[in-house]
Order: sequence, then structure tokens, then C-alpha cells
Amino acid sequence: MEGEVVSKNFIEQIIDKDLEEGTYKKIVTRFPPEPNGYLHIGHAKSIILNSGIAKKYNGTFNLRFDDTNPTKEKSEFVDSILEDVKWLGADFGDHVYYASDYFDAMYEGAIKLIKKGKAFVCDLSAEEIREYRGTLKEPGKESPYRNRSIEENLDLFERMKNGEFPDGSKVLRAKIDMASPNINMRDPVIYRIARMTHHNTGDKWCIYPMYDFAHPIEDAVEGVTHSICTLEFEDHRPLYDWVVRELEFEVPPKQIEFAKLYLQNVITGKRYIKKLVEDGVVDGWDDPRLVSISALRRKGVTPEAIRMFIELSGISKANSVSDMAMLEYCIREDLRMKAKRMMAVIDPIKLVIDNYPEDQTELLDVDNNQENEELGVRQVSFSRELYIEREDFMEEPPKKYFRLFPGNEVRLKNAYFVKCTDFVKDDNGKVVEVHCTYDPETRSGSGFEGRKVKGTIHWVDAKTAVNATVRLYENLIQEGDEVLKDDYSNLNPNSLIEMKDCKLEAAFADVKPGERFQFLRHGYFCADSKDSTAEKPVFNRIVSLKSSYRPK
Repeated sequence: MEGEVVSKNFIEQIIDKDLEEGTYKKIVTRFPPEPNGYLHIGHAKSIILNSGIAKKYNGTFNLRFDDTNPTKEKSEFVDSILEDVKWLGADFGDHVYYASDYFDAMYEGAIKLIKKGKAFVCDLSAEEIREYRGTLKEPGKESPYRNRSIEENLDLFERMKNGEFPDGSKVLRAKIDMASPNINMRDPVIYRIARMTHHNTGDKWCIYPMYDFAHPIEDAVEGVTHSICTLEFEDHRPLYDWVVRELEFEVPPKQIEFAKLYLQNVITGKRYIKKLVEDGVVDGWDDPRLVSISALRRKGVTPEAIRMFIELSGISKANSVSDMAMLEYCIREDLRMKAKRMMAVIDPIKLVIDNYPEDQTELLDVDNNQENEELGVRQVSFSRELYIEREDFMEEPPKKYFRLFPGNEVRLKNAYFVKCTDFVKDDNGKVVEVHCTYDPETRSGSGFEGRKVKGTIHWVDAKTAVNATVRLYENLIQEGDEVLKDDYSNLNPNSLIEMKDCKLEAAFADVKPGERFQFLRHGYFCADSKDSTAEKPVFNRIVSLKSSYRPK
């Protein structure tokens, strides 16, 4: 609409100003994950933010693997990150880069700093460097090696590169200010000796750059204009700016920080997830109880729901914690119109309609989604023996229980009225069969206007039922806990309940892994992409139908 005010977040306001002043001509953003684990919901915020800005400003979005630490990196993680970023819909095209692609440029940058008198080789141990660094209240002390000549530093650094010194015996440090109030500026280490085989460069290097030195160079070489990162890097920004300034990049990138996405009662730390995976507590990095992106995808969450969640969470400078209920609200909202609504009985007991012909089967027309006519109509078979939920029958019901009990009448969803006449128990006193009669005049859609019933229950035809396993998920850790205890004492014992021999309507026979449905009255479910087969289908509950969250 004309005159409509478009609200922009603080990052977009900065970019608008930079474009207006001619600081940058074309916007370039990036997402720079370290390939040392699987991405989680927090990373999704950065991916969606950075790729969204590039798209909004007709710019470029780069995916760059920050592989400067070979000890923790694996090709498996690179592959999973590529899949996750694509699945989220972030368009990086052929702009896939590796920090290790720039090792030569970083080495040349280090030489340039040495020649400018802005870097020196230091022989202090890691512990001594920490001692010399000082505290937030006291300035640091200069290294006794700080005033080595340029010639000596060039010689030593080359010999470090050539592998003449043992690991950890020397480092290259930037020469900035040991009295700086920002500890990151107190002559930080920018190169270390480490003999490690790298997944990309093999054994070419035995010295590796530190993140705070490598990252600004990577951004600058790629032409990134706005290096958008999380708040913990705010104190590192002066060092970022120092590196691009001292290396005299013509169009230096600008670092901007935003608040991370935190979720209540959820484990996101890679160290904790790695331990859970290695100890076999969960079924890999994609276990649906986790919030790694691959786990959310396997559980059945859609990328559209995650995008809606990120949008509702907002982009700000202030840290805050989001409620899992908000993510679940977004999932329901996204699937409400997309998913077919079908019948599944998770805890089945047999229902026998004594006055229905034994050899008869009829086909009932059922809407796939009453709110979305475009999803069409399917036919569901109905016969004398059905399955219903165990909780839909009670021998002695409490008040306001409107489902089946002796003498009560209910509607079978999309079918007939049935009246309970009897039930059968096994030797342990457990109800195994319910008997009833039906009224053929009450078929759904027939225009019957006689007596009313208060209860409607769903069912599955026993003749055509599909046997399936259904997995019901809850939080992995006890409600109210934020951190997993090392002894696993606060694991939620109900985080996974696996229901065997569930009965699903016949249409589920052709389901493909990854397909999503609403199970009437139970919630939204997805055919598991890892374990589900045509012969033995497995469904994961994505989210229940009830929501405690209301958007503001």
C-alpha cells in the first residue's frame, strides 16, 4: 500500500546508510560455520538472516567453511552443513568457499604485518602468555621477544612454516597494545605451530592461523561487505578492524553483531550433543529429540516453520530466550493447511459392530483437510470390525465423559452412530474388545436429523489397517533444566515413547519417508526418513495439536 511504513531491523538500517553514503556498491554476506559438528536451530537464525539480507538487497550470499582447526573437523560435517543450508532455502549458488582456500593469503598477510613491525615471533609458552596478558583491572606485560628485529621475525616465521620447531614452541603474535582495556588487543596470537593433517590441504601446512586473524581476511578477500555475527564477537571487533586496516584492504568489511537465538529447556552445545551421540543415548546427530537442523528435518519440521519462528523471534542486540511453544506454534500454523488429516489409532482395542453384515465393506468419502479443499477427498473402508483408541472406551466413566461406555452412543468419525452393548476382558482384567450396534440411518452426510450425540471418535478398519510404529517425543532433559548433567541424571525418561502395532488407515500403505500428516486428535506426524520402510512404517510425532502459545 502507498505510504505504508516498512519496519527494518537495526542491521538493515546500517546497510541502507552504507549504500546511501556509497561505502559499498553491492551487498555481500556470508555464513561461516566451523565443520566440527552439525548445525542447530541457533545457526538457522544466522543462515536465514544473512541469506535473507543478500536476497533483499539483490546481493550475494556466501557459504564458507571455517576450517582453520583440523583437529575437530570432518568431511561428514561439511556434507551435513551443505544439506542443512540448502534445505533451509538459503541460496548460495556456487559461492561455496573454505577458509583453507586462503591459507596462502593469510601467510602473506602475516609477512606483511612482520615487515610493518606489527607482528613478532614469541617463544613464551601458552601458560606464560596467559600470565603476561594481565586482567580486566591490570594491564599486561610485554613479551621479552616483542622487540625482535623484522629480519629475525621473518626468518623465524619462515622456519616455523618449514617445520623446524616443535608444536607449541613458538607463536606469531600481533604487536598492538599490552595496556589496552580490551584484552583481545593485548598482542593476540595469530599463528601457531600444529602438525595436523587437514581435510582440504593435507600436510602442506604445519602452522595454522587463529580465528580472529583468519576471519577478517576471509571476509575481505571474498568482498564481504557486512560480516554479521553473534554478540560474543563484539569484544573482538576492534581486532577485526585492526587486521583489515593494517593489511590495507581497499574496501574493508564491517562487522555487525546481533543476539543469538536461545531456546528454553533445549540442548544446543556441540560438546553435550557429541557426548550423547558417542554414549548411544540418542540415535545420532539427527535424533528427533535434538534441535540440530538435521534432527528437526528428520522429525518432520518444515523449513517454512523455522523461518516463521526466526521472524517472530526478531533481530536485536539484546539477548533473550525463546519458548519452545513458539516454535511449535509455527509448526502447527505451517502444517495446518498443508497436511492431510487422517485416522490413526495409536493404542488400539477392537470394536465389533454386531449388527453390521460380516461380509460387507463400504467406502466412505472423506475430506483430506476440511480447511483446504484443494487437498481433495479420499475413500476410507468401513466394515464390521474396527480399531478404536483404548482411551475412547471406559467401563465406568467419570462425569462429562462423552465417548464409549456401556449404554452410550457416539458417532464414528465420517461414518455412523454406534451404541456400546458389551465388552470383553482378558484373563488380567484388561479390556480387549468392545461390542456395539450401529444405526444405518445415521451415515455421515446422509442428512440425518434425529437424535444428537455428544461424542465423536476416530477409528480404523481392521480389514485394511496398516501396522506401524509411532514414536512420541518430549524434551530430552527434565522440564526447567537448561544443561545436561554429565551423569545423565536429569534425562527425561519419557523423551521417547515408542508405540508398536499402531493401526493406521489403508492410505498410509503408500507413504514415502518424509511425508507429513495430521493424525486426527493426536497431532502432526512424519514418516521417519531413516527407519521407515513400506513393510515397516515408522512415524515421528512432530508436534501435538494443543498449543499454549499465542502470538502477540
